[in-house]
Amino acid sequence: MNYRHLGSSGLQVSALGLGTNAFGKRADEPTSIRIVHYALDSGINFIDTANIYAGTESERIIGLALKGRRQQAVLATKAGLPTGQGPNQRGSSRYHLQQELEGSLRRLRTDYVDLYQIHTFDPFTPLEETLRALDDMITSGKVRYIGASNYAAWELMKALSVSEQLRLSKYISLQCSYSLADRTPEKEWVPLCLDQGIGIIPYFPLAGGILTGKYAADRAPAGSRADTDPNFARFLTDERIQLGNEIGKIAKEVEISPTALSLAWLMNRPAVSTVIVGATRVEQLQDSLQSVSIPYDTDLERKLNDISSRFVHSEPFAEYRLK
Repeated sequence: MNYRHLGSSGLQVSALGLGTNAFGKRADEPTSIRIVHYALDSGINFIDTANIYAGTESERIIGLALKGRRQQAVLATKAGLPTGQGPNQRGSSRYHLQQELEGSLRRLRTDYVDLYQIHTFDPFTPLEETLRALDDMITSGKVRYIGASNYAAWELMKALSVSEQLRLSKYISLQCSYSLADRTPEKEWVPLCLDQGIGIIPYFPLAGGILTGKYAADRAPAGSRADTDPNFARFLTDERIQLGNEIGKIAKEVEISPTALSLAWLMNRPAVSTVIVGATRVEQLQDSLQSVSIPYDTDLERKLNDISSRFVHSEPFAEYRLK
């Protein structure tokens, strides 16, 4: 496994990270625990979850999986998206964040998280309040580093400026949708993160499985996102399915799986620190792990850049915002 610094911080994370959105939903508890253990045994140390994944089940299951192995993991979770209908059950106010952090710690069976991320920008709460609350969490020892997710470039830059002005802890990472099917981060986020020492953590690195080629025939395999989540159908555009086919052809030429090839491309992009990939079976994670060691050269990169260049100026594959 290769390890990289998360942004300009001293924290080192595995080039491939484990995303756990499916735990407790498309992957049951025993399977999810096996996946976590296989990830740790394979050198993956970055495990990413959130307080709302599978209605908190993801965090609970990870807490069970890390029993006796907590020190092997760089554990990341998030808060900020709605957890209910109440007026204080969303956003990044001090009230909500402190409440959610305590809940996450309890479910994760730990007294600290390594990376606490704001799930999306909150336009209804002053940044000073959010950043002071996060700084206090670091001072208390319950959080080691902080990160942002689903921030626009100007929102992230403003947050960094406020932190510097008030001498508060700064965000060290940004989660955003980034893949061969969504290269929009290259317009603003990538230059900003390179300049400010922020590590990018792509989510949807396989465009929800589209880049694996399993939707090539415009069908939903049993157990896939499109099969279990009817809302996912909106992502299955002809253009993206065509891209999946083109990646499949290149992958066949070099005798690499489309999954490993797509992930390897993303790992080699500027500012990317770790790529989080989900799994509902250990076999899926085994396939993804090949991305760390495959031969990857400039000719291969050029081919992938060429077939995906139209997605630099397309609409983002996904973004999550408070309404």
